[in-house]
Amino acid sequence: MNILKRFARWLFYSFFVGLDILLILLVWFIIIVTIKIPNPQNAEVLKLERKQIAPDFYKINNNWIKKSDSGLWEIYLEGDGFERGVIEGKLNKELAEKQEIAFVDQIKKMIPSKGMLNYLKFFIAFFNRNLDEYIPQEYKEEIYGESLSASDQFDFIAPKYYRMLNYHAAHDIGHALQDKNMTVGCTAFGAWADKTDDGTLLIGRNFDFYVGDAFAEDKLINFVKPKDGYKLMMISWAGMIGTVSGMNEKGLTVTINASKSEIPTGAATPISILAREILQYSKNIDEAYAIAQKHKTFVSESILIGSLEDNRTATIEKTPSRTELFNSTSKDYIICANHYQGKAFLNDLVNLSNIEKSSSNYRLKHLTQLIEQKPKISVAEAASILRNREGIDGKDIGMGNEKSLNQLIAHHSVIFKPAKLQVWVSTNPFQLGQYICYDLNKVFAEAPMLKEKKELYEKELNVPADSFLFSKEYAQFKAWKLMKEAFHIQHKNKLKSKIDDKIIANFILCNPESWETYFILGNYNKEQNKFDEALSNFKLAKTKEITTLQDKEEIDKEILQLSPK
Repeated sequence: MNILKRFARWLFYSFFVGLDILLILLVWFIIIVTIKIPNPQNAEVLKLERKQIAPDFYKINNNWIKKSDSGLWEIYLEGDGFERGVIEGKLNKELAEKQEIAFVDQIKKMIPSKGMLNYLKFFIAFFNRNLDEYIPQEYKEEIYGESLSASDQFDFIAPKYYRMLNYHAAHDIGHALQDKNMTVGCTAFGAWADKTDDGTLLIGRNFDFYVGDAFAEDKLINFVKPKDGYKLMMISWAGMIGTVSGMNEKGLTVTINASKSEIPTGAATPISILAREILQYSKNIDEAYAIAQKHKTFVSESILIGSLEDNRTATIEKTPSRTELFNSTSKDYIICANHYQGKAFLNDLVNLSNIEKSSSNYRLKHLTQLIEQKPKISVAEAASILRNREGIDGKDIGMGNEKSLNQLIAHHSVIFKPAKLQVWVSTNPFQLGQYICYDLNKVFAEAPMLKEKKELYEKELNVPADSFLFSKEYAQFKAWKLMKEAFHIQHKNKLKSKIDDKIIANFILCNPESWETYFILGNYNKEQNKFDEALSNFKLAKTKEITTLQDKEEIDKEILQLSPK
């Protein structure tokens, strides 16, 4: 009896000791992950209210947001960081909420487990506990100002300011923690001197950042007149103050291309924030490089810098541990994919592995081939390069192949002409819609005084939509995507229901040169216990242009397992 009493007493005390330890750990966790909220001095801006001038056109003082007839959203902002943030948050409140819904929905699709999502939430909170220390005060205040108008429906993830800070690091954390090489890859180039039709600098890039089709529906073109630094434009989405593609009033352009990275060990400056600082505060390559050198970043990234002052383009190749400037070995063009080309990385094991295993080197070779085939590159020819869906030597490698320059997933595509401060931005879908031309001289002259809804783009300079957009092949690609998603849902949920043979035949017909078509069918037939058909599918997939070494190895593994012993 005494033994039972002692045991019960021990359990009682153990419970409360364990509870105390949990409470202490919880308090410790909250303390270390609590980020200090900025304390801006300009509180008067909080009193400002937006006014609706016309459908999809809102203003606050000189600042405004409107939807162009092109489908692009445009926003003009003035002031210091906090002022810009507060006004932007009020102007694009509904748009930002829509973007957050699309982002969170896609995360849930990628990670359907609630337990894993909760683990990821706490992991990121701990990992990024010092994130604010690596972001310049101006941008912290801008993010904080915008967060004041953020949606309440996602407060279960984190407080508004904290989660908006972390969204700016989502790209970095996401690509650093992938268990394979880049699932997608951006491609960019710069050409100048004898390689362009007028001898001036021309830059083109595809931003293949895919978070679902809904996320890319509402591209936001930012025109910013900051209190400090240079006026700038950049292409992004509501809630994003970092730069992924942009040009400033001095004709300096910035685009970012992710590279394979070592696993980060702690918080650092998000690459989009570094790119924003370069865009706002530098006018040439040397100044851009100096800013890049002073920041520690999460991950490895190539930052393609085009400079009107230098009349050339160079790449800042940056890892968490070093920063190098790569100048092209060609006299009049440079290409940027998703691996490093500079001498400093010739023997870097991570970079060598990336070149071997990913689609990056294939796209670099293909883009080199396309550029060298053109004696002089014009804006229209730059657009045709960025829209190219083929492989090397014009090979049909299937629609949506990651080895294509145009993977049919791009958030946006953009062409810069710094000498005239002109920029062409693609419209939906992907880079297939027309490229809309903005003249920054005109935009910044008219934007502060805009009182009625009018178009600011140069209609006569727009690049027409790709004819592929209106073709039977594109309709087939859209059908193939829907069927691919249906196969994916069946595979993920381990459903055994049989798919009609006509649907399978149509699936092949819609994208017959894609290796994914046969890999997906191989998995389906394997799950239907049709092992001979599955083996045939996997063997056929092996004859197509497969994206990565990991994909090839996975197909080889399936063939080995299904082959007669």
